[in-house]
Amino acid sequence: MMVHLYYDSRTGNVQRFIDKVIQITGWQAHKIDEGLEIHEAGHLITYTTKIGSMPDKTKLFMDDHAEKIYSVTSSGNRNWGRNFGLAADKVSEDYDIPLAMKFELSGTMEDINQFIDIIKNQYNDSKRGSKKLDIA
Repeated sequence: MMVHLYYDSRTGNVQRFIDKVIQITGWQAHKIDEGLEIHEAGHLITYTTKIGSMPDKTKLFMDDHAEKIYSVTSSGNRNWGRNFGLAADKVSEDYDIPLAMKFELSGTMEDINQFIDIIKNQYNDSKRGSKKLDIA
């Protein structure tokens, strides 16, 4: 089963997270850039910017491709308290997409394994489940 991950990374944290996931799973990763063509549905991984905002590039990507995204995951920094990983909440709300999980900085090995497990077992097709995950 080939899973496609679409990601936005600015400081390298999301990139490192994605690199580890790809190493373990062999899934396909596509960095969000202007003009990125999407042929396969997949999952969004982004970061939180400006203390709780969705990055502009992520927003533009979602405006064009939300119907092909099964779930959203965001990195964040726990120092921001309740704004931790808030980009994922905003994407989930604005585009009605389930929030898979949030991880800090580039994620721990535990975060990576949890992400892989969630994607494999909960959001692997277009039948979107309930918006809120029990474990989020």
